[in-house]
Amino acid sequence: MADLPIETIFEILTRVPTKVVGRSRSVCKEWYALLSTRDFIRVHCSRSLVSSNQRVLLIDDLTCSVHPIIFQSYDYGPRSIVTLTFDHQNNDVSILSHLNGLLCVCLNHTNELLLWNPTTTAFKRLSTPDSLGIYINNLDAVGLYADDADDYKVLHIKRRCGVYESYVYSRELNFWRNIPFLTRQEYLGPNFYWSPGTFCGGTLYFTLCECWVGGTNVVICFDINSEQFKEISFPPVPSTGFVQGVLVNVKNELHMFATTGWFEITIDLWTLKEDYWIKVLSCPPIPPISLSLWGDITHYVTNGNWFVMTKLGKLFTIEMDTKPFEILYPVTWFRGYKGAVFMETVVSPSI
Repeated sequence: MADLPIETIFEILTRVPTKVVGRSRSVCKEWYALLSTRDFIRVHCSRSLVSSNQRVLLIDDLTCSVHPIIFQSYDYGPRSIVTLTFDHQNNDVSILSHLNGLLCVCLNHTNELLLWNPTTTAFKRLSTPDSLGIYINNLDAVGLYADDADDYKVLHIKRRCGVYESYVYSRELNFWRNIPFLTRQEYLGPNFYWSPGTFCGGTLYFTLCECWVGGTNVVICFDINSEQFKEISFPPVPSTGFVQGVLVNVKNELHMFATTGWFEITIDLWTLKEDYWIKVLSCPPIPPISLSLWGDITHYVTNGNWFVMTKLGKLFTIEMDTKPFEILYPVTWFRGYKGAVFMETVVSPSI
C-alpha cells in the first residue's frame, strides 16, 4: 500500500476492525500520525457502529471478559479475558454509562470515575483532589455524551446533604465545571433512584423512580447544547407494582422498556415523540425466574425477539411483532452495573 494515495489508505483503514487499526499504527510514522487524527477516529467510529462489532462485557469477582454475539442464535460466543490496566480490587468496577466504545466506570473501593475503552485498554481517571469525579452509588447519576465538536463529555449529577449539584467533564479540556441544576425538592429524598443517562438526539435522558409501589416516576432531560434540564412525564403504566423504566436509543429515537408488576412482570415498549410517549407493543408476562438467577438476568431485544439471558447463556425467547432492531439492546439495568453491551472502536478516553 506504500504507493497508494493517502486518501485511499484513509478510506481502506477506516473500514478495518478496531484491533487491526491498533496493529497498523506500528507500521510507520506516517500511518501512526494518520490513524491518530481526529478525522480518522471519527470516521472509523461511525463505520464501526454495526452489529458485527457489538460485544458483551461481563465482570465478576475473578475475571473481566468480552464475548462476541452469535447473531444466528443470539447467544454469547467464546470469551476473551480483558486485563484491567487500572488499579482495582477484585474487579470492583461498576459500569455506569457507555457511548461509541467508551465506558464511564466507577471504582467501588475509591468511588473514582474513569473513562475506559475495553478494546484498546486505554483509560483516564476523572477524579480531582477537590473530590470532583467521585461517584456515590444510589445517590448519583452519570451520563456520557458527545457534542457537535466531537468532544466526549460526562454529566455527573450529585446528591449530597439534601442538595443536588451537577458537573460536566470535558475530555478535550480535561476539566470539570459546575452547571445549574433545577428540580423539585421532593426528588432529593433517598427513596428516589436515578437510572444511567441515555444519549439520544442531542439530549441526555434519565429516569427518576420512587422505590415503592405507587411512587412518583418521571424522566429528566438534559439538553447538551443549552445545558438546561427539564422534566417530562413517565409513560402511563400501571402503578400496582414496582415500576422500572429502561431507556434505549434505537436509530436516534428514544424508547423505553417500562416494567411493572410484583410476582408477575409485564413490560411495555414505548417511544418518545415530542415529549409524549406512544406505546409500541406489550410483551407477554415474563415467566417466573428463580431468586438465585434473578440478580444475574439481562434482557435483550432485537429483530422481533426478546431474549432473557444470564452469563451462562439464554434462558428463553419471547417472539414479538415489532419492527426489526439491527443490534441488541439491553432492556434492564445490566446485571447491577457488572456488564455492558458496547461497540469496539478506537475512541480514546483522553486527548
